[in-house]
Amino acid sequence: MEKSFSLLIHFDKGTPALANEIKEALEGNDVPAKIDAMKKAIMLLLNGETLPQLFITIVRYVLPSEDHTVQKLLLLYLEIIEKTDAKGRVLPEMILICQNLRNNLQHPNEYIRGVTLRFLCRLSEVEIIEPLIPSVLANLEHRHPFIRRNAILAVMSIYKLPQGEQLLADAPEMIEKALLTEQDQSAKRNAFLMLFTCSQERAINYLLTHVDRVPEWGDLLQMVVLELIRKVCRTNKGEKGKYIKIIISLLNAPSAAVVYECASTLVSLSSAPTAIRAAANTYSQLLLSQSDNNVKLIVLDRLNELKSSHREIMVDMIMDVLRALSSPNLDIRRKTLDIVLELITPRNINEVVLTLKKEVVKTQSGELEKNGEYRQMLIQAIHSCAIKFPEVASTVVHLLMDFLGDSNVASAMDVAVFVREIIETNPKLRVSIITRLLDTFYQIRAARVCCCALWIIGEYCLSLSEVESGISTIKQCLGDLPFYTVLEDGEAADSSKKSQQVNSATVSSRRPAILADGTYATQSAASETAFSPPTVVQGSLTSGNLRSLLLTGDFFLGAVVACTLTKLVLRLEEVQPLKAEVNKTSTQALLIMVSMLQLGQSSFLPHPIDSDSYDRIVLCMRLLCNTGDEIRKIWLQSCRESFVNMLSDKQLRETEEIKAKAQVSHAQPDDLIDFYHLKSRKGMSQLELEDEVQDDLKRATGEFVKDGDDANKLNRILQLTGFSDPVYAEAYVTVHHYDIVLDVTVINRTKETLQNLCLELATMGDLKLVERPQNYTLAPLSSKQIKANIKVSSTETGVIFGNIVYETSNVLERTVVVLNDIHIDIMDYISPAVCSDAAFRTMWAEFEWENKVAVNTVLQEEKDFLDHIIKSTNMKCLTAPSALEGECGFLAANLYAKSVFGEDALVNLSIEKQIDGKLSGYIRIRSKTQGIALSLGDKITLKQKGGS
Repeated sequence: MEKSFSLLIHFDKGTPALANEIKEALEGNDVPAKIDAMKKAIMLLLNGETLPQLFITIVRYVLPSEDHTVQKLLLLYLEIIEKTDAKGRVLPEMILICQNLRNNLQHPNEYIRGVTLRFLCRLSEVEIIEPLIPSVLANLEHRHPFIRRNAILAVMSIYKLPQGEQLLADAPEMIEKALLTEQDQSAKRNAFLMLFTCSQERAINYLLTHVDRVPEWGDLLQMVVLELIRKVCRTNKGEKGKYIKIIISLLNAPSAAVVYECASTLVSLSSAPTAIRAAANTYSQLLLSQSDNNVKLIVLDRLNELKSSHREIMVDMIMDVLRALSSPNLDIRRKTLDIVLELITPRNINEVVLTLKKEVVKTQSGELEKNGEYRQMLIQAIHSCAIKFPEVASTVVHLLMDFLGDSNVASAMDVAVFVREIIETNPKLRVSIITRLLDTFYQIRAARVCCCALWIIGEYCLSLSEVESGISTIKQCLGDLPFYTVLEDGEAADSSKKSQQVNSATVSSRRPAILADGTYATQSAASETAFSPPTVVQGSLTSGNLRSLLLTGDFFLGAVVACTLTKLVLRLEEVQPLKAEVNKTSTQALLIMVSMLQLGQSSFLPHPIDSDSYDRIVLCMRLLCNTGDEIRKIWLQSCRESFVNMLSDKQLRETEEIKAKAQVSHAQPDDLIDFYHLKSRKGMSQLELEDEVQDDLKRATGEFVKDGDDANKLNRILQLTGFSDPVYAEAYVTVHHYDIVLDVTVINRTKETLQNLCLELATMGDLKLVERPQNYTLAPLSSKQIKANIKVSSTETGVIFGNIVYETSNVLERTVVVLNDIHIDIMDYISPAVCSDAAFRTMWAEFEWENKVAVNTVLQEEKDFLDHIIKSTNMKCLTAPSALEGECGFLAANLYAKSVFGEDALVNLSIEKQIDGKLSGYIRIRSKTQGIALSLGDKITLKQKGGS
C-alpha cells in the first residue's frame, strides 16, 4: 500500500541511484557530495524504496555535520522514514534521533532551531516528542522572532495530537501570555491561530479586549480574525452585531486581500442594507484599483451574486461598475455589461446609454485587434437598453447606423437588427431612420446586412418621396444594366477566359450588343463594359455594393432585391397618382429582375442561380405583371404583421424568463417569526437593528429554508454490494461542478474483525481519484463511513468501479468483494442556456464533432417527442413556441445547453410524421469536444423510446 507523505518532489526514474553509491558519498567528507547523496536517498524513499542499511550510516556521518543544508535534508529524511514497526510501536533506534533533535532545539544557530521546530510540526509519534517538550517551551521566549513563531506552531501541532492535552495541558494559557507580550506580526498571527484552533473562547476574549487595535494589526493576523468571526457567527448568530462592527473597521485596511475577505464576510453574515452597501463599495474599489484581470473577474462574480440578492443596492452602484469597461480584456467587459444590463432603471438609463455611446465612439479611433468584437457587444447592450426603454432609442440609433458598413459583419448585422426593431417599436423615428438608411446604404458591404436593410426599405418607405428614393438608391447600387455583355458564340469562351485575368473587356463596334431595353444594336465605340467574374470584381463605391455582391454569385440577395422592388412598386401604385410614372418604374424593376435571371443562367459566373432564388424572382415578375387585391394585401400588410408577432413573441418569452428567474420562497407553517418592533432596542446600534430586521424578513419569507430534500438524497444512494456479501457497501454520490464526492458506508456483516479493509477505486473517462483511501479495521457488525474525492476534467459520461479488500485473522489470503459500477451521468454537468440564433448557426458551422442519432420512438406526436427530448437532455429549446405550432407533420427545433466547464452543446431535431403515424428523422448533436457529442448521443438513444 502507498502511504501519505507531507512532501512531494519530482523524481526522474530514468537514472535511479544505487544504495551503495549513496552510502559511500555519505561516509565521505565532501559536503556537496553528501548533500547530493541525501537528496537521492530522500527521492528513493519517496518512491517506495526502504533503504534500511542507510539509517546507521546517516546517524554516524550526517548527524554530526554543521552544514545547514545537510541538517535541513536530514530533517526531511527523518520526516519520511518509517518510525514505527508493524504493531505501531516506535523503533528503538529512534532514541538516537531524539538526542539529536534536543541538541538542535538548543543549538546556538537560529536557523537550525527554527527548522527543527518546523519538523516537529509534522511529527506524530508521542514517544519521540515527549522528551523534547521542555526544549520546545523554552524556545517560546527566545529573543529571535523566527524561533518564537515556529515554537508556537510546534506547540499547536503537539496540542492537536490525540494525547496532546496530556502532553501540554496548559498550552493555551502559555500561548495567550505569549500573545499579550509578542511584538512580531507573524508570531502574533501564529499565536492567535493556535488559540482559534485549540481554545476558541480565549481567542474571542483576546479579540474583544483589543477590538480598537484590530485595524493596526498585520494583514496575516487580520485574515485569521476574519476566519474566527465567520466561525463564531455561524454557530452563534445572536452575537453578529459586535463582530460586524469589527469587519467594517477593517474595510479600510491597506491589504487588498483583507479588504476582499471583509466584503465577502459581510455579505455572508449580514443582509443589513448598510453592510451590503459597504461590501458593494469595497468590491467596486477593488475592481478599479487592481490591475490583475483574474482579480477583476473574481470581483465581478461577487458583484453578480450581489445583484441577484440585493438588486436595489446594486442599482446605485451601476456607474462604478461601468468604469470596469476601461479594461482592455473582453471577458471583463462582457461580464461588466451583463451585470449592468440587469441593473438598468428609468433613473439611470440615460447615464448608462451615454457611457455606452462614448465607448462605441472610442472603438472607431483605436486600432486594437478586438475592437470589432467589443463594438458588437456594445451594440447588443445598447439594443437591449433601447428595447427596455424606447425613449433612449432616438439618442443612439443614428450613431449606430454609421456602423452598418462595418468590416465586422456580426457587428454590422447587430446594428441592422437593432434598426429593424426600433423602426417598428418607435414610429416617431421612422422618417429619420429611413432617410439615414437610404443615405448610408451604399456603404454596406455584407450581403446579410444588405438583406436586412433592403427589408427595412421595402417595409417602411411609405410616402411618395421615400418610395422613389428607395427605388433610386437600389438602382444606383445595382449600377448600369445589363450586368454583362453577350459576345458571339465563337468568341464567348475565349472572352470569358480572358476576363478571369482582367477587370473588364471592351466590345468591338462591329459586334451586336444588348441595349438597356433588351434590343440588339451595334456600337461605334468600345464603351460597353463586361464585368469580370467574382474573383476579380470586388465591390467598390463606383460600381455599387449590390452589383459587386451579385457578381460574386449571391442570388439570395438578388431575390431580396426583387422582393423589395416589388413591394416598393406596389406601394408606389397607392401613393403615385400618375399611372405613367408607375408603369415606367414597374418596367425598370422588371428589367432589373430579368437582368439578374440572365446573369444567373449565363456561363459568365462559375455557379448558376439556385432554383429557390430563381422561383422567387420569377414570382415577383409575375406579380408586377398581374397584381390582385389579395396578393397586394399579403405583400404590403401580412409581412409587417408577421414581424410584429415575432417581436411580441420575443418580448413574451423574455418576460417569462424574468419571471422564472425570480425566486419564490415560502415560509414553513411552524416557523417562528419575531417582530422587531416588540424587541428591546437597548444597546443596539443602527446596523445591528437593520441586521435583525433583515433576518426576520428572511425568516418570514422562507429564505432560511434549506434546499436539500431528504427524499432526493435517498434517490442518490447506490448499492455497491449484495445483501449476502460479508461486507455490505452503499454510496451516496454528490456531484459538484469540478469534483464528485462519494460517501461510502461499509458494514461488516460477519462476526469477525476485518483487518486492513481498504476501498480500492478506479475510474474510466476524464475522472481522477484525488487520494487513495486508507486501511481500516472493522469490528464485528460495525460500520465505517469512507469518503472518496474524484476530480472531473471534462463533460463526459464516466464510470467508477472498484472493490473492497480485507483480511481476517483466520485466513492468510486477502478477500476481495467486487463492487457495482457507478455511472456518472452527463446530465449532472450540463444546464439549459440561451444564445442567439446567429450565435447558434456560427457555432454549428465551427464545431467539428457531430453525432447523428436516428429517431426511434413509440411516441406519435412531434411536439410530445420534442418535450420528451428536452426533459431527457436537460436542454433549452431555442426555437420560438410560435414556430412549433400547427399540424404540418414536420418539426425542426434547435436545442442548446452549456456545461460547467463552459463547453457548448448544440442539438438539432428534425422529425417527420409518416403515413402510418410513426415519427422518423434525425437528432444531430454538435460540440467542440468529442465527449459531449458521444455522451449526449448515448443519452438520447437510451431515453428517446419514450416513457423511460
